[in-house]
Parts: sequence; structure tokens; C-alpha cells
Amino acid sequence: MPPSRPADAGRREESVPDFSSPRSDGPRIRELAEIGGRTDTRDVLAHATKQAEREYDDYFIVDIDAHVSEDHFWGEVLELIDNDVWRQIGMDQFGKFAGNNALLNIQPGMSQQSVGGRIGHQGRKEPLDGVSGHPFVAAARRGMDAMGLDYQVVFPSAMLLLGMHPQDEIEVVLGRAFNRWLTEVVLPQDDRLKGMVYLPYNTPEVCEELVEKYADDDGIIGYTVCSTRNNPVHSDVYTRLYKLIEDSGKPLAFHSGYHWGDPSFAQLNRFLSMHALSFTHYNQIHVTNWIINAMPERFPRLKMVWVESGLAWIPFLMQRLDHEVLMRPSEAPGLTRLPSEYMKDMWYTSQPMERTSMELLEAGMKAFNAETQLLYSSDWPHWDWDAPSTITRLPFLSEQAKRNILGLNAARVFNLPADRRKPAAKSVLHERPGVS
Repeated sequence: MPPSRPADAGRREESVPDFSSPRSDGPRIRELAEIGGRTDTRDVLAHATKQAEREYDDYFIVDIDAHVSEDHFWGEVLELIDNDVWRQIGMDQFGKFAGNNALLNIQPGMSQQSVGGRIGHQGRKEPLDGVSGHPFVAAARRGMDAMGLDYQVVFPSAMLLLGMHPQDEIEVVLGRAFNRWLTEVVLPQDDRLKGMVYLPYNTPEVCEELVEKYADDDGIIGYTVCSTRNNPVHSDVYTRLYKLIEDSGKPLAFHSGYHWGDPSFAQLNRFLSMHALSFTHYNQIHVTNWIINAMPERFPRLKMVWVESGLAWIPFLMQRLDHEVLMRPSEAPGLTRLPSEYMKDMWYTSQPMERTSMELLEAGMKAFNAETQLLYSSDWPHWDWDAPSTITRLPFLSEQAKRNILGLNAARVFNLPADRRKPAAKSVLHERPGVS
């Protein structure tokens, strides 16, 4: 016979501690609201700040890929368009029906990056009333301090699809305007922020003009081509452009992206599928054309950086191209080395790093000499961003490899001084006791 128990035993309620008031034996604990686009950056990144304090506060860290949500300040960019007609059209669209998408070719309803709103930090719109300086700079400074970054390189976001715009002249006017906004408004307010010139790649002569214009700008540390486009990178129309960039000593970065309107992705029915393939698809094509057409032989001093494609595609393409070239060497007569050897001379950014198999990740990173060729990137504030701990917690990396990947490689590629620029993580946390 089972022992008797009180009649209310099945209804007993556990006591719930009251965190609403200060405790005499500890700090006040505040219950945070659900994270959303308006949440303070320091709250979203609070765990990253604590990781920085414990793991990498003494590291020199450069974030090669963070994003300007330029559509939040799109009116400012449109005002800087140097063509009177397109500026008037853009401002008319901005004020009436297109809003933050004026002149752009994005399809907001097909993005789905926030997963039905369940990833709350996607789309940063935090209040910055009373904060000095431009709102983007203020928010970026919070992010840099919270993640423990010495420098951060910022890219556009909504403009990443302009390579597929049916009107090349719009890519030109928006590219010029964004570059002015970046160099005249944003970068002068914080020298920890660095930029790359947006190159309207569909119009090579304008790209040449922009390289020459910004070659000596200290805030500009490279040049960016948005990879989501169908231009053959080996075309002779780019010969002078590549020579100008090579002579500048600054790298050329190809930043990948997605475009659901590309016919090759039309059969995919999930954003997950399109996102998984498109970010590798475009850079794989450009790398293949770059190598097979012997561009590294023609421009041996041009530093090539491949951005936001993850890492899993790199060893695949190395092995695949080596295999093909060994079978059909007559079709790559300009090569003096195997494709994989040229790829080992390029640089790659880390995000989004595929970590489902440490064994595969280690083998892949070894294949392309990640210790000297990999550059940390966060992709903040996008939905799949990576903190610096993504690198520090890889069990197979040496201490020196971690330091190289997180910042020292970038200092070498982008000609940055490798001195500490960030505040101590402890002081960042101290500024918001009981909050972050």
C-alpha cells in the first residue's frame, strides 16, 4: 500500500523568486524585454561582451564584413545623387510610394531573413535620441565596443543586388552617392570604422574613376564588387580597372549575396535553400573565371578577398578545378600552377562559418591555409552574424592562428596598424551594470 500524502500535494505550486526589487546581497536584476529591432545593441550583444572579457580582450580584432542598413538613411543617400534627373526621380519615389526602396531593385516581400519575425534583431532601428553624431555611427560604435572590435569594415546592404538592376545608370548614380555618404558623413566621425568603395561594376569606366578618386582616402581600405551579377570578371573591359586597383595597394573584394529572381534559383521554394546556394554560387563562378583565365598571372600583386560565402565551398572548388585542369590543361594555357595553389594566395572571410562538423571544418581550413588567409567577419547586424568567439572556440586552432584570423591577417591585407583601439570589455560592461 503506497504511503499517504497530503490532499493538495498534486496542486502544490513552486515558489517564484521576486526579481523586481534590489537585493541587499547582490546587484539589481532587470528582466529584459523581448529582443527586437529597437533593442539597444548593447543588450543584444551582452553575451558577446562577456565572452570578450573572458576570452579575447587582449586580441587585436578587425571585423571585415559588417553592414550599413543604408535604407534607414536612404533619403540622405538620395540627396547626394549627382545627376539632377535621377535625384529628382529618387526623391519623388522616396516621398510617395517606394520609400526606403526608391530606385532599388530589391523585393522586400521575398527576403524572409527574420524567419517570420522570430529573429528579432534583424533590421536594427534602435532609438538613439540624445546620442551625439550620426545615428549609424552611434549604433556602430556600440556594436564595436560590445563585440570587442578594434576596427570594423562596413558594406551596404540593400544595394547588394544592384548588379542585377536592369538600368546600369542607376547602379552608377547610387554607387557614387553611397560612396559620398560613406566618406563624407559616416567615416569621418569614427576612425575605427573603415569602408570599401562600392564599384558599379556594370560600368567599368566609372569604376576606374572611383578607384582613382578614393585611392588616397585613409578611410577607404579597399574596393567592393557585389558578386550578385552575371559579368565575366575576366573580360578585357576590366583590364585597366584591375591595374589601377593593383597599383593602389588596396584589395578588391567580391561580396556575395542572393537574388531569387535569378533563373538558376527559380525552382527553389524556400529561402533556406536559396540562401544556402546563392552566397556560394556567385563567388564560385567568379573565382573559377578569375583563375581559369589566368588573372592571377596577369595581376600578381592584386589582393583578392572573397566575402560572405562561408568556407565549405573553398576546398570543394580547389579539388574540382585541379581535377578539371589536369584533364584539360589546353583550356587553361595561362596557368603555371594548379588552381588550388592560386586559391591559397587569396583571402576569405569567415562568416557564415559552417560548424556542423569540426572534422570537415578543420580539413577545409587546412586546405586553404586559414592561418594566414582567413579574415574574421561578423556580418552584424544580420540574422546569422558571428561573434569573435566563433574563432576563439575552434579547438584545433593554435593561439597564433586565432590571433591572425581575428585581426593580424586583416592588418596585413588592408594596411592597418595593429594597435589597440577598443575600450576594455570590463569598462563596457561597467557602463551598464545590471543591464548588459
